[in-house]
Amino acid sequence: MEKNQNSDAKGVRKILVVTKPDELLSFLLVSLPSLSRNKAKSLLTHRQVSVNERIVTHHDSPLAAGDRVAILDRRGPAPFQHSQLRIVYEDEALLVVDKRNGLLSMGTGKEQVHTAYYLLSEHVKRSDPRNRIFIVHRLDRETSGLMLFAKSEQVQEILQRNWKKMVLDRRYVAVAEGHFAESKGTIDAPLSQNRNLCVYVDAAGERAVTHYQVLESGARYSLVELALETGRKNQIRAHLQYMGHPVAGDRKYGAVSNPAGRVCLHVRVLHFIHPVTGEQMRFDTRIPRLFEKVVQGGGVRQERETRNR
Repeated sequence: MEKNQNSDAKGVRKILVVTKPDELLSFLLVSLPSLSRNKAKSLLTHRQVSVNERIVTHHDSPLAAGDRVAILDRRGPAPFQHSQLRIVYEDEALLVVDKRNGLLSMGTGKEQVHTAYYLLSEHVKRSDPRNRIFIVHRLDRETSGLMLFAKSEQVQEILQRNWKKMVLDRRYVAVAEGHFAESKGTIDAPLSQNRNLCVYVDAAGERAVTHYQVLESGARYSLVELALETGRKNQIRAHLQYMGHPVAGDRKYGAVSNPAGRVCLHVRVLHFIHPVTGEQMRFDTRIPRLFEKVVQGGGVRQERETRNR
């Protein structure tokens, strides 16, 4: 049987410790005989049940021995929702999010609120005003895809100090202009930055290595997967420009076309070692449909023209 612990923690009515594998609803009904099935479901619906300090709403959520199930006094905060940012994973140490293009990673002199950092800060403060988040790495405003944030300075420091060892795979997908001579290869070209903050290939620059593989080729564009061996600023954008195949829509780095109305660069895979548990964590997003349409001859602008005929 589970161990039943009363709790004086603010907002927590009761804590139950699981001793054998079970499903959440079944566990609640056995552990709290006075609780009806409807009341148990109501607690879940109203976000008043947490497992290991994370709100859980699914009645069939699996439980393992040692898990701590808390019954909360009041409804939990509403789930995070935003049109340009989606939480993929969250625990006590970190957040993994899927950012849409057009959203800044963090504030600038001109914009402080419309950023992933601000939105996630507001999210974690809903459960406790003292909560904070910390930037681990950034994505360009024009780039979409997976990002990692820490919930403490200690976790941030661990990840940044050991980035090369702890990040096992960080893979992008891009729509590049033109056709590649080779279906796969490696771009090993050092990078520097000029006074206009543009990155360019320079023999005196820092070493930068990008591995690429062409996934699909169309009449004007190629769908390319890219893996970073090094993590220089704007590395992929500068390397593809150097290859003569700039990212579609990336005027800053040599693109002559903008078929999708955006820079066609997306972080598809993030695979890393959890800084606290040591567990390998892998997150994948699908290739944006818009990228596939562009390579196959479609895209936003062409679709609008078709609808307006």
